Formats: sequence, C-alpha cells, structure tokens
Amino acid sequence: MNTTMKKLSFSIAAFAMMGSAQAGVTELTRDNGAAVGDNQNSYTAGEHGGVLLQDVQLIQKLQRFGRERIPERIVHARGTGVHGEFVATQDISDLTKAAVFEKNKTTPVFVRFSTVVHSKGSPETLRDPRGFATKFYTDEGNWDLVGNNLPVFFIRDAIKFPDMVHSLKPSPVTNKQDPNRYFDFFSHVPESTHMLTWLYSDFGTPANLRQTNGWGVHAYKMIDAEGDVTYVKFNWQTQQGIKNLTSKEAAKIQAKDFSHATNDMYDNIASGNYPKWDLYIKTLKLSDFNKLDYNPLDATKMWLGVPEVKVGTMTLNRIPGNFFQATEQAAFSPANIVPGIEPSEDRLLQGRVFSYSDTQMYRLGSNHQQLPINRPRVAVNNWNQDGMGNSGQQTSDINYQPSRMQNLVENEGARYDVKPVSGLAQQKKITKENNFSQAGELYRSFSAEEKNNLIHNLAGDLGQVKDSETKHVMLSFFYRADKDFGTRITQAVKGNLNKVKSLSSK
Repeated sequence: MNTTMKKLSFSIAAFAMMGSAQAGVTELTRDNGAAVGDNQNSYTAGEHGGVLLQDVQLIQKLQRFGRERIPERIVHARGTGVHGEFVATQDISDLTKAAVFEKNKTTPVFVRFSTVVHSKGSPETLRDPRGFATKFYTDEGNWDLVGNNLPVFFIRDAIKFPDMVHSLKPSPVTNKQDPNRYFDFFSHVPESTHMLTWLYSDFGTPANLRQTNGWGVHAYKMIDAEGDVTYVKFNWQTQQGIKNLTSKEAAKIQAKDFSHATNDMYDNIASGNYPKWDLYIKTLKLSDFNKLDYNPLDATKMWLGVPEVKVGTMTLNRIPGNFFQATEQAAFSPANIVPGIEPSEDRLLQGRVFSYSDTQMYRLGSNHQQLPINRPRVAVNNWNQDGMGNSGQQTSDINYQPSRMQNLVENEGARYDVKPVSGLAQQKKITKENNFSQAGELYRSFSAEEKNNLIHNLAGDLGQVKDSETKHVMLSFFYRADKDFGTRITQAVKGNLNKVKSLSSK
C-alpha cells in the first residue's frame, strides 16, 4: 500500500472512530447548513414582548412545515363546515371598539369543526383535539377566532409546533402513529401535562359536534375607542350540554359510522334543530399579570378563577351547498383581525399569526381570500395584484400608495396598540412555567368514573412505550400534577413508583 493510500485509510478509520465516540449526537442546522443556537424558544423582545421577525429558525420551520402536504391540510384535515349567525347581546364598548360586539348586531358566520392530527378520511371517533374555527363576516372585515374544543394546548412556543405534529403524525418510516414517538417528544415538554390530561379524558372523544364547547385557547387584546388595552380569552359554551364518549362507546360507533359527528350535525340542521353556543369572555389588565402564579399569556394555562361574561349567541342554521367550495376552501387565520381586536404577545399565537396565513397561501394561493367562502362582506381596497386565481376588480392605473392621483388613506383608528417594550432580545423560557398544578386541578375535578376512564385511556398508549426513561419521566409529570393520578397511572403501566417519586423530586 503506498503512502497516500495509508494516509487515506488512517483518516477514514480516525473519522469512523470519532463518529462512534459521538454516536447519536448531530448538530442541528437550518436549511442553509448554519447551526441553530436555540430550537426551544422563540426570539422575543424581552420576556413579555412580541416575537421578532428576524428569528430565522422559527420562520423557516413554520414555512417548511406549512408546505409539507398538498392539497390536504397538514393539521385539521378532516372538517365539517356550517353557516350561521352571531348576535351580540352585551354592550362591551368599554372593552373594545370592534363593531361585531355592538349590542344587538347580527353578523354572518361560518364555522369549521375538525379533527387535528388525523387525515381527511379518518373516523371522527378517534381521540384527538377538535378544531372549532369561526369566521365572522363583520362590517369591518373578516375576523377569525381559531380555536379548539379543549381550553389549552400542548406547547407554549410556536417554534415547537412542527416538532409536536411530526411526533403525533405517523412515522415517516412505518407510516404508523406510534406512542413511542410522541411520548418521547412530550417527555421533554412538561408543560404538555395539562393538555394530555384533557386529551386522554373522555373530552378527547366528544360524542358529536353540537355538544362540545369551543375555546379560543390564546389570550387576545381588546382595544377600546380611547386606545386602552384589555387582555381577553374567548369561550363558546354549548346550549346543547356537553356529551363525551368512553373509549368503548367510541369503538362501537366507529364500527358502524366513521362520519357520525358530521351526520349528527347535518341531520339536526336539516330537521330545524339548530345548535347554539353562547360566547363568553374573561378579561385581565396587564397590571393583573403579576398577581397570578402562572403567565396568563401561556397557552398551556386556563384563567382559573377569573369571572366571565356572556357577550353573544351563535346559531348554526345552514349546511353548505358544496363541501369543497366551502368547507375545504375555507381559510382561517388568527391574522384575520379587525380594529378593536389584536393578538396578544402569546408566543404560540404570535407564530400562528404568521404560519396560518402562510399555509393558506401555499394551499390555496395568494388570492385565497377572494374565494366566495373567504371573501369579506365589505369592500377590499389594496394594491395587492396578480397571482394565481386573482378575481379582483383592479381597474386603476395607480397600484401604489401614497399617490396624489388616487388618494388611498389609512384609518388612524386602526393603528396597533402602543405598548412599552423593555428587556433584552432573547431566546429563553418564560419565568413562571408552573407546568403541573392546573393538570392536577383538572384531575381532581373529575368524577370517579372520569378518573377511571382517564387512567384506562392513558395507560393504553403510555403502556406501549418501550423506553423506560421516557415512560418514567412521563409518569413523574402526572405524579407532580397529582400524587393519586401519578400513582394510579404508574400502577396501570407497571412502572416503578419509587423511580417516579425520585424523578418527581428533581
């Protein structure tokens, strides 16, 4: 062997040994190969400030994630849409200048109910959060309140959203949904404990679409005519009463009808039994935040103990004439806001404001808001032009602003609210995580039967996890939420309670 070949052979061997020493360790990079400094926390203007657009990792993850499927939605693929109307019943002009909340005003709405993780053709009985998205066609433009049937979420930062969904979706290798994968993820995300407790209870399998509540999940901001800001959470409360299914009941229905929830909704509307929901709000001032033992902008938390006020009622009364043109082409986004309502600094919501609109542009094109189901009921005046599917009425030679030849002016009353920003631009967790207490309160609020069902449902998936460390970390989360909860689920999956207690103490 010549000298050159010896050197090459030595180099390859040395490289192989180095790789072996670093087995399982791979540096995370962006698409351009640059290293990622923090893949857990968005780049924010201080702890309570907004997310900065310059966070390349956040933006790239959300952009790439939104383009992973065509033409089916990546999440919320299976949906049922219904037309209706919302009537405001309470004068809240002291909170918001939004015209949709003027007392006695009637606003047309379109609601899309959906399952989150599973595919378009999946049974509606599967355990899954249910999307509850409402498009208000207000006389100030469209406002989308995009929420779920459960009051909280798995994560608090949008930078983790693609990872979370990847873990819950089928394996890219086997194409099977696997508890080993998603509990591996959640074992690193202790704030998910609250949502997992909701999901594995019978609330994870609602009996139908009419008998479930809807939650905005996030905190938003209401702005009044003087510019004063109040933080708000929205909650649709069903007038039909809540009804859930046990896992056995869901399996029995699934064997006969994989569209039971859609059929129930359509049948009731066809017979004139129009379902109704009351819209309630909870409000906080910024000065209230420090009084709480959690961060009220954390999407994994409920505003427990904060009084609520009914502000209106929604009635669903018309089935779409064409499923694809309405339900499939309906495009919702938290970016669709109106004067008087704004996103809060909630890190998950801040990412959704970008990613939902970006995904709809990818899925339906840049002119998706010109489609009949998405078109505002008011005049749209902007200089956005061309693009696939453009059906606008641009006839002017002026397609820019400002101009002396055609004066398109801004509305000073529609400016964003003014808020002081302090602190360092940073990538850090929030200070008041408080990951477990509300999950414990939820567990203790369940009846004996509901607790039994929760343990049974959770053990069915967690018991399949092969990695002992992953399983016991998850068990320690539930133990920290409530000792009885943790003990019972540990016994159900034949875990080591002493190890659970040890992990919990850390």
